Amino acid sequence: MPPEPETVTLFEISKRAVDVCDPSGREASLGDLLLQFEDSDEPVTAIQNLEERVALAAEGVDVEVEHPAVSMASAVILYLAHRRDEIDDEAAEILRLAARAEWKGDPPQAVVDWLADQGVRI
Repeated sequence: MPPEPETVTLFEISKRAVDVCDPSGREASLGDLLLQFEDSDEPVTAIQNLEERVALAAEGVDVEVEHPAVSMASAVILYLAHRRDEIDDEAAEILRLAARAEWKGDPPQAVVDWLADQGVRI
């Protein structure tokens, strides 16, 4: 039986998600998203309504929910919260798997285009 993944905080998961989606640190909206979680030092496994919390944070930086990088960072947060053993995996693989999980293999076209720009095919 594999060991339980290490306990990580919501901030740590969010930081990894932002790093995966914006390794160069140029997306201001992702920096703003990360700021939404800067004081979130509780273990991600202890958070009830994680999906709602992430959605509210995303809406705080992207009211119209149109920015594909914010959508993907949110998807990565939720994915890594459940797959903590994959937190150190290759960024492209995390993006691919998070998009599949979030949109059941059928993400919006803006996300597909954004992923393609990152060199990721679903």
